[in-house]
Order: sequence, then C-alpha cells, then structure tokens
Amino acid sequence: MADIVASEWVRDTAPDGTGFIRAGSGTPVLLIHGVGMNAAIWRDQIASMQDHYDLIAIDLLGHGNSPLPPASANLSDFAEQAIRLFDHLGLASVSIVGHSMGALVALEIALRAPSRVRSIVCLNAVFRRPEALARAVRERAAALGTHGDASAVAATLARWFGDPLPENLASAAETARAALEGVDPEGYARTYRLFARADAEHADALPGLSAPALFMTGSQDSNSTPAMSAAMARLAPRGQCLVLSGERHMMAIASPEKVTQHIIAFLDTAADSGTKAQTDAAFDNGEFRRALGSFLTGVTIVTTVSAEGEPRGFTANSFTSVSLDPPLVLVCIAKKALGHSAFSTCRGFAINILSESQKTESGIFASKAADKFASVAWQSGLTGNPLIDGSVAVFDCGMEQLVDAGDHSILIGRVRDFTHNGAQPLGYFRGTYVTPGLSQEALAAAPHGTEVGAILENEGRVLFFETANGFHELPAGRGLGSPKDARSLKGCLAAKGVDAQLGFLFAVWDDAADPSRSHVYYRGTVTAPAPGDSQVRLVDIDHVADLKIADPAVRSMLTRYVRERTEDAFGVYVGNEVEGEVRPLARAASSQALTGRR
Repeated sequence: MADIVASEWVRDTAPDGTGFIRAGSGTPVLLIHGVGMNAAIWRDQIASMQDHYDLIAIDLLGHGNSPLPPASANLSDFAEQAIRLFDHLGLASVSIVGHSMGALVALEIALRAPSRVRSIVCLNAVFRRPEALARAVRERAAALGTHGDASAVAATLARWFGDPLPENLASAAETARAALEGVDPEGYARTYRLFARADAEHADALPGLSAPALFMTGSQDSNSTPAMSAAMARLAPRGQCLVLSGERHMMAIASPEKVTQHIIAFLDTAADSGTKAQTDAAFDNGEFRRALGSFLTGVTIVTTVSAEGEPRGFTANSFTSVSLDPPLVLVCIAKKALGHSAFSTCRGFAINILSESQKTESGIFASKAADKFASVAWQSGLTGNPLIDGSVAVFDCGMEQLVDAGDHSILIGRVRDFTHNGAQPLGYFRGTYVTPGLSQEALAAAPHGTEVGAILENEGRVLFFETANGFHELPAGRGLGSPKDARSLKGCLAAKGVDAQLGFLFAVWDDAADPSRSHVYYRGTVTAPAPGDSQVRLVDIDHVADLKIADPAVRSMLTRYVRERTEDAFGVYVGNEVEGEVRPLARAASSQALTGRR
C-alpha cells in the first residue's frame, strides 16, 4: 500500500529501523496494525484523534518501513520493538490500540512492561481458536510461499469483508488490498506464522493484566469472534467486552467513525478513573429506566415497623424469589427513599403482593402521604410486620441480609410465614398499572361472530395486508380461533406464514349498523415475514396515516395507535364505530413504584 500521509503527519524512522508515523499532541497513544497492513492503515483514527492525542502508528517488524522479524519470531520480538520506540521518543507510558495481530502485541507489551501501559484497546483479537479454525489458519500459514498472488489476496479479502463483497465495503476492501499487495512477502510470512500459533499465548497471563482493557470486535467477525473477546475480558481483572453489531474483522477501516468513537470513550474514561465502564460516558439513564419498564411485573407494598414502633411502607415492583431452601425473597429500596433508614436497620419486613383491586393502595404507598396506613386495612403478622388486607399473597420475613447495590439497598428476607389466594394480581408495565387477566377474560366472553384483529408491530413497522385495489387491511378473522380455522385470526395469520404474538387489548367496539356484531383488536408483535407474499407489508409507523384504509373505524383506531405509540401510553377504546371513549388501562402509576421509593 502506498503511504497516504497527510501533510501534518510525521513519517520517521527510529535508530533500530522501525518505521512510524507521528501526529497530534496530548496523551500518547500507540497504534499497532495487523498482519499485512502498515502504520498508514490508521489514517482515519489519526484524523479523528490527533487534536487530543499524541498518536504514534508503528510499522510492525516485516511491514512498512520496518526491518524483518527473526525467522522464528515470538511476540516478545514485536513487544521489544515497541518498547524501544517508547524509549527513542521519550515516552514513559502510553495507551495502546492494537488490531488483530497488533492486539496480541499490545497485550504482550502490557504484560511484559505494565508500568509503560496506561490502558489498551484490543480490536478483533484472537484467543484460543476452536480446532477447526486453528487448523485452517495453520494451513494458510503453511501455504504462504505463494503470498502476493491475486487469488491469495482475494481469499483474504473475502474472509475479512465477505463474498460477494458488499458495495458499502468496497472502499475499505480496496485500502486493505493495496496494503496486502505492497507488504514484504517474507515479512508477512514470518509474522503470519507467529499469528497462527500465538492465539493462546496469553491465556495464563491475562489474570495478571493490570491495565484497563477493552476487547472490541464485530458480531460478524468469524475469525476474531465475540466469544473470544468475551473470554479475554472475563480473564482480565479490568477487562470489558464490546461487540459492534454487523461489523467484521476490518471494522477499523470499514466503520472508522463508529470504532473510533468507542476507542476515544474508553481511553477517556480509563484516564479519568481507570475503572469506570466504557459505556458509562454515553449511558442514557432515562432510556435505561424505560427499558426496565418493558418487563411486566407485579406490584407490592413492603412494610415494617420502625424503631419508634410506627408502621412504615413503600410501593415496589423490584421483588423476586431467591431460594426455596432456605426460603428467601428480596426487594429493593432506593437509598434516597424516606423510609430507607427504617428498612435498612429493621429486623424484618413483609412483602404484600397486590390484587388488581388495590391500585389505590399502591398509589398511597408510592406517595409521600403522612400516614399511609390510615387509609388501608391491615393487621400485624407473625413477626409483627404490617400485613395489607386483600393482598394476593403475603410473605412475612426476618431480615437475612442487607446488600449495598448502587443507589439502592437490597433487602433479602427469610420467609417466616406466608399466605396466598386465587385473586387476580395487579401488574405494572411501562409506567402504568395493568390487569393481566383482563384480555383473556374479554376474549373468552366474546360472542362467536366477533371480529378479532391485531395491530402487529415489528421494529417500528406495522403489519398490513394489501388488497388488489391498493387498500390496506389489518389481519383479522372471526374469533381468535386456531391456525387450522381459516376464518379466524390465527388461521388468517397462519395462511400468510406470519408468526405473531398477541399482547394487550387495544379496542372494543360494536357496529353502529349492527350492534350485535362486535370488534376486538389487540396490540402485539410480529416476526418479520419471509419474502414472497406481495400482499404482506410492514409499513413504518410514521407512514400509516398515508395508507388507504377502507373501514373508517379501523382508520380512526390506527390514528390513535400511532399517537399512543409515540407517547408510550396506551389505552383501550370502548364504544361503537361512531362514538365511544378511550379508557386507560389504569391511571398512570407514580414513577416512584419502579425505584422502590416511599
């Protein structure tokens, strides 16, 4: 590859003959390329990082302008080359970014000279190849006498970028091709033979790696797999694994902006704290909270008695069983909750699982009401903890363990006594109370001729069936039925090869012209249908309003769906084609319920 060096880059040679590029100013970062490449392969990273970093891109032995490695080279030969360059440039310590073979060299440097390495990023690193893959690499190493042939280069590019070559990777593949065709054949062969046998060289040493380390690879890299990066991150005491969706082995040149963004984020956080996770810098707490809300849970009221003998309680959905023998359960409470002191010092507590008729009680205990227990019926349990009347189940516990966990405390209780009944539980989903039994009961009670349909979504797209005259219809049938019943909803979906999962009730209405005929529509999700049926279409939710919908009631329902989908707050329409009302699944619950606040 002809060196493509910007005017502000410095192309230089160290006293031992090592070629390198230097650019920028700031914290020093060494960039180490993989087999067959050279220092200029980092041109995109240098362009993006040089305003904040002192970047040194090295030509590995046998590559670029550097001399050949020994005939039977070891990783130590390449590590010592880099350390000599540090000394020549007067660098006491650096961060290192290495790709593939360069990642192995980076680890070798960090393990041999830990005081010289601040942090490392290992891109597309290999580790303990499976036998079939290891055998294929050894066979390629043994056949390197013909390296430089067009067929050998083409085979390498196919492994790295795919075959056939995706159009969007053509430029990156051409950059890699130029490097492969320009590398010294003997230097390539000696380095690749080492690369073929060095994949497990650090297996025993990684637990001793002191530097923060990010192991980043692509989900589609079949040579440096996500499992390899995950295994290395697990062994390294301060290791992290990051897998970039859709990326392959040469992601540093195929998607330089994405890869460089993660490199910078890691180097910055490693420099700031040395232990903070790389993802923290861009972590969206609001989105994380909303994602947690996607888990449908029950609702509980957790109670205890304070040191002053006063009953205390808070609403929480962070409840789970822990163990059957001994019988253990847990619940979480926010440290900033008013009742945290009482619960973190108590000898025991009770967990009351609420029924669908106890939304009011849940709201009271999620509020800051002065005397919450004045508004509910309760009694003392076996251990003296308050038990809420009407609960679906109650677990009266002694405090087994208090665990500190971020901004919450985990209360682990040993169950001393419990009761339960067959009432329907209260649910909580995306900030709203739900009653899980409602949808099934409504459908079971529907008349035989009821039209049952569904609004099925797949990644922001809604499933429609397009008619011959250009109209669009939602999947619907006579009753829910079964896949064998062609007239039913399930039969309609089965006939089209659609794999759908029904969720919550969305709309119920009667025909204005025929009140005896009802319509029931559900929300749900659908797997992307297989291509082939031109009538089956997935339409972006933003374009639903543009479709030709023959039934005005369905058109009105879809308008509401798009609006509520945007607001992430669904209700249920009840009425007829002409008039009715949208009833929320329940009034919005306090967001405090999710965090366990009092």
